[in-house]
Amino acid sequence: MAELGYDIDDIYEQEPDPGLGNGGLGRLAACFLDSMATLAIPATGYGIRYDYGIFKQTIQKGAQVEVPEEWLTLGNPWEFERPEFTIKVCFYGKTAHRTDKQGKLKVDWIDTQDVLAMAYDTPIPGYHNGVVNNLRLWSARSSAEFELEYFNDGDYIKACEDKISSENISRVLYPSDTVSKGVELRLKQEYFFTAASMQDIVRRFKAHNTDFGTFPDKVAIQLNDTHPAVAIVELMRILLDDEDLDWDTAWDITTRTFAYTNHTMLPEALESWPVKLFGELLPRHLEIIYEINHRFMAEVTMRYPHDLDRPRRMSLIDERGARRIRMSHLCIVGSHSVNGVSRLHTELIKSDIFKDFYDFSPEKFNAKTNGITQRRWLKKSNPRLSALISENIGEGWVTDLTELKKLVPFAEDGGFLDKWREVKQANKKDLAAYIKKEKGVDVDTGSIFDVQVKRIHEYKRQLLFALYLVAEYLSIKHGTAGDFVPRTAIIAGKAAPSYTMAKLTIKLVNNIAAVINRDPAVNDKLKVFFLENYRVSLAEKIFPASDLSEQISTAGKEASGTGNMKFMLNGALTIGTLDGANIEIADEVGEENIFIFGKKAHEIQELRKSGYDPRKFLLNSPVLEEALRLIEENFFSPFEKGIFNPICDSLLLNDPFMVFADFDDYLATQKKVSAAYLDRNSWAARSVLNTANSGMFSSDRTVSEYASEIWDV
Repeated sequence: MAELGYDIDDIYEQEPDPGLGNGGLGRLAACFLDSMATLAIPATGYGIRYDYGIFKQTIQKGAQVEVPEEWLTLGNPWEFERPEFTIKVCFYGKTAHRTDKQGKLKVDWIDTQDVLAMAYDTPIPGYHNGVVNNLRLWSARSSAEFELEYFNDGDYIKACEDKISSENISRVLYPSDTVSKGVELRLKQEYFFTAASMQDIVRRFKAHNTDFGTFPDKVAIQLNDTHPAVAIVELMRILLDDEDLDWDTAWDITTRTFAYTNHTMLPEALESWPVKLFGELLPRHLEIIYEINHRFMAEVTMRYPHDLDRPRRMSLIDERGARRIRMSHLCIVGSHSVNGVSRLHTELIKSDIFKDFYDFSPEKFNAKTNGITQRRWLKKSNPRLSALISENIGEGWVTDLTELKKLVPFAEDGGFLDKWREVKQANKKDLAAYIKKEKGVDVDTGSIFDVQVKRIHEYKRQLLFALYLVAEYLSIKHGTAGDFVPRTAIIAGKAAPSYTMAKLTIKLVNNIAAVINRDPAVNDKLKVFFLENYRVSLAEKIFPASDLSEQISTAGKEASGTGNMKFMLNGALTIGTLDGANIEIADEVGEENIFIFGKKAHEIQELRKSGYDPRKFLLNSPVLEEALRLIEENFFSPFEKGIFNPICDSLLLNDPFMVFADFDDYLATQKKVSAAYLDRNSWAARSVLNTANSGMFSSDRTVSEYASEIWDV
């Protein structure tokens, strides 16, 4: 390439990131695929081949604007089209019940509208082991190019309508569910890829086996949250209607095959579907769900004859108001294993959202703390640090991350710490060059790179970070900052297109950045940047350059997090609450090498029960009061007066994620961070110890636990 006058890195930059996931959950799946191939576990990943990803985020006048993420414009050279594995997926129609010659009830799903699922395969190679697994993504195609009848009548548009409608299924990730058409399309997407995947799995099983009794011995299916939950019902439909098994046999096979990972405590993320919509779209599946529920309710009533409210709470159907199907309940009832993704998260699902189910079948519940693949998040994304580590302890860590423990003695080696700091400084220069190119602003690479990158959501508390930055700005302006340690605050992340408060948070951060970065009295000490269109390729620049990792969610809200692990692996120190995997990070690295603040999950619950009043905390915090007042008085929005009123009102009236309750402790802990950073040798030693103790957080460890404790493979 050099001989032709090209820089290979410039060529790499031309390739867009695959538009397949919505953030942590999709990225976690990618890490698991890498680990399964590297551990030589025979595995296939299934999903949708979206024409457009979540969206490309641009920032205009400080606000998020969504534009299509056209990642397939130039084709995708890594995939193989597999038209020979095209599968028919049915929607709508009705069921017809009949009795066969043996007097057995048979059900036919008839008058359906059909869509074709075309397979595209992406090879997933293991690390230097000759193993290649498969990622099979489904693309929607019309079952008929167009309706000839309409075409012959001269109505060309109508003739093409079904084709367009069918292919919308794999057009875009996560249609807005604020409108009924969006809700229907999302349910269609979920059934589309699970039905195609289940039929594909059954086809492969039947190619080598005749006895469905052995199906759970040959096949393990892990449900990645509730999005593919309908797969449980689809397998039942196949076994009952296509393979002619009786109910008890089919149900035994199904429950022994499926396992469910819960990824969230947030009520809005625990999917439920209107019974009416579900029945129109998937009439046979609704019948099967009713039967599953009928039998399950009989078991619950028998076990708890005097607890009249328990069946209502545990039912697969939420009868309050417009009836809805609770997909998380379906997942638990239809699986042999239910796992959380960190120690705290698992305890909370057992004691809180799924307590009734834990009481009913405690043997199903287990913890599988998330992990990340070191091959992408250290070896590939941080080549300088990878080289330094391998030079001193060998390359064993690439496939066994616990080998990083060998770095512990180097935390006391002055010469090694100098090299460690040089690597970090070089990575910071790279990120500073990127920021200069994108923003036209110089960055002090001697400052603390203080970073919060993740989906923008109120529970992740980007607002807490924003209020802290306003407080720091004020302390510099007032001359009360003392020997201020310069900081570069970096924030990135996308807000869901219909999530107004999250989008307003992005606007606030950008407006704060505009004021701070333009103020000559401040901008040599503090700078703030919102980096647009957060994605894997940008993350690979950010993690290696970070000094401080912001993991500041309200305790009890973050199931695990994986960004926290990527920062730790790359030698950043964490400031965080005892939430999600932060607890296990603190255990591994030691409390002296992490900055923990804020109320614990049980304290948050108690505060909420006792009647949390955010104003009490505001009255006791002059710094917080002044920071909030500055926002209220339109200091950061002089030409858009009142734009941030919804944020201020939310914080003052109910503060659902307890930003005010944790603010003062957060501020005090940030002061400890600044003091610690002044001792560069001590900071470098702590950085080494963070990397050295991150071995537990490899997705290789997570996947090994799934394999031995859930899949039995």
